[in-house]
Amino acid sequence: MLIKIGIGLAVLLIVLAIAIATRPDTFRIERSALISAPAEAVFGLVNDFHKWPQWSPWEKLDPNMTRTFSGANAGVGAVYSWSGNSKAGEGSMRIKDSNPSQRIALDLDFVRPFKASNVSEFTFTPSAGGVQVTWVLTGVNTIPSKAFSLVANMDKLVGKDFEQGLGNLKSVSETDGTRRLA
Repeated sequence: MLIKIGIGLAVLLIVLAIAIATRPDTFRIERSALISAPAEAVFGLVNDFHKWPQWSPWEKLDPNMTRTFSGANAGVGAVYSWSGNSKAGEGSMRIKDSNPSQRIALDLDFVRPFKASNVSEFTFTPSAGGVQVTWVLTGVNTIPSKAFSLVANMDKLVGKDFEQGLGNLKSVSETDGTRRLA
């Protein structure tokens, strides 16, 4: 009987290992929103980490979160580090590319609740009535993240935060009278 249970557990672990191994090696999460404001105004809110508390969906997760700004004030070389509770975690972002009113690319490194290094990108595309802002996160799926993806859909979890952040960015950009389109 004990041998049968052992064989059953071994088969279950092998099936689980195969399922984890077949998960994609990379991920991409993407969301977009049309914002009725000039591209340069919306771009400025993303290009300057000091302005992220106005719109970022993660800024309110921990009112006692420690924030550190270093490097450039905005644009390439700007660095934002944070350390907070279990919801906010700990990590840093560094702007590695900034093309005014067109594109911002960030290196995003998490320390906790899990270690990860990803790339986040914002693109700003002129559109009738404003600017189409697209927020993308890409990275490598490690074995733990592959295992996690068996029980949770990261696109839905993080995508929901992106949708909230873009909604906040839209609200901040469109309610400031100096930023509205004519």
